Amino acid sequence: MTVAESDTVRNRVRIAQETMTPGQLAALLAFGAAIAFALVFVQEPLVHDSLHDFRHAAGITCH
Repeated sequence: MTVAESDTVRNRVRIAQETMTPGQLAALLAFGAAIAFALVFVQEPLVHDSLHDFRHAAGITCH
């Protein structure tokens, strides 16, 4: 298996499903939904920029 094959979103989701409890998965989804809501509806520039920087710090690539 090459690095490109092992480093995919599908594999990361599969690994998370195998290693996390249902409660942890629910908390993760709720956290992701809260961030998405904030980024969509909170358009004040300082808040938007800080959430954008947080996503990058968390390893989420958005562009």
